Amino acid sequence: MATPTGSGQARLGRDPDLAAPGAPGVTQEETRRRNLGAVLRHVHVHGPTSRAELTSRLGLNRSTIGALAADLAAAGLVTEAPTTVRRAGRPSLVVRPRSEQVYTHALSVEADRLRAARIGLGGRILDLREVDRPGGMSTFDAIGPLAGLVRDMQRAVTGDALLVGGAVAVTDTTRDRDGRIRIGGPDEALRAAFEAGLAAGPGLVAGDLADIAGVAEHVRGVAVGTDDLVYLHGDLGVSAGIIVGGRLVAGHRGHGGKVGHMVVNPYGLPCGCGSRGCWETEIGQAALLRHAGREPGGPPAVVEVLRAAAGGDRAAQAAVRQVADWLGFGVANLANVVNPGIVVFGGSLRDIYAVGAETVRRRLDAMVLPAFREHLRLRAATLGRDAALIGAAELAFAELLADPLNVGAAGRSGTGPTPA
Repeated sequence: MATPTGSGQARLGRDPDLAAPGAPGVTQEETRRRNLGAVLRHVHVHGPTSRAELTSRLGLNRSTIGALAADLAAAGLVTEAPTTVRRAGRPSLVVRPRSEQVYTHALSVEADRLRAARIGLGGRILDLREVDRPGGMSTFDAIGPLAGLVRDMQRAVTGDALLVGGAVAVTDTTRDRDGRIRIGGPDEALRAAFEAGLAAGPGLVAGDLADIAGVAEHVRGVAVGTDDLVYLHGDLGVSAGIIVGGRLVAGHRGHGGKVGHMVVNPYGLPCGCGSRGCWETEIGQAALLRHAGREPGGPPAVVEVLRAAAGGDRAAQAAVRQVADWLGFGVANLANVVNPGIVVFGGSLRDIYAVGAETVRRRLDAMVLPAFREHLRLRAATLGRDAALIGAAELAFAELLADPLNVGAAGRSGTGPTPA
């Protein structure tokens, strides 16, 4: 599997280090390309920015910023126009990403849905399509329906639009046709199959959904400005996206973050992975429904239990407290290992945390080292179901942001020629 971050990529969501002119071993062309990437990344993440603000924020002089912005505009990646705010002196041009014209394909294979989006430079969702994912559908079987969604989106693309890449977020837990849980995740064969079947653009990236949603919350969601975080995602199972020092910790071949299979109760229930007492047997959707005395079901059944708890149903409230206590137990262990600044709850865990936050916090107060606990924030994810798509787009844009002119020249338009 192509890992979501490359060795030369800047820290997620941050402007890359600028290349000082004349630095040892750095050519003038390398300096220019790195600084072009810094300018483009800034307007991609922070939105329209005046040349004067770029000069101040990036620490480059006015003439350098002017030349870099002009090069990016000539490549069709940004536009420049005078600010509408009246100030004394000469107005500064505002640099804006060309969101409508420069885009990626962002895809997600979720437990119950298949989703595809065109996302423009700057993080704007231009088009979004989705279909149900039938029970038992393998990830490989999902390629055909996703390809259909991509083709539908491409019909609305103008001839001068620039497709610069694509990425797919894949849930690492699926349910076979006989109901058994299968633990997996994207691998090189799957990535190659997606690239061949989707024609989603150059350099398709594939990654675990929790990793990619964690990237989204870090760059554009509730964890902006925090370089050490754990994003927890719940659906059929539980996975984590772990970011340390602003970089995603993906594990060997990108298969990391399977925190749902951290054993928390050695005498607990058997898990679909073959072990016993895994964390997800205590905090997953099935656990909540079991404790509430409900029949097994999907997200709608979970929402029903949470609504019943909010409405005063004692059995539902007791179920939420028990799951929330185990949720806090596992988070405490992760906090003692990773020492994050923030833990973000996504998927079904977002709603469980929202109802059981007090129980989760009590468990952390009892278990987390005081030096780690004092700065730890707990937050519900803010990007909702779009997090996986937004994060996929960030990964797909990474190569463009690292070397704007090289990738821009090599990109493919959706239906017509690549702009000069």
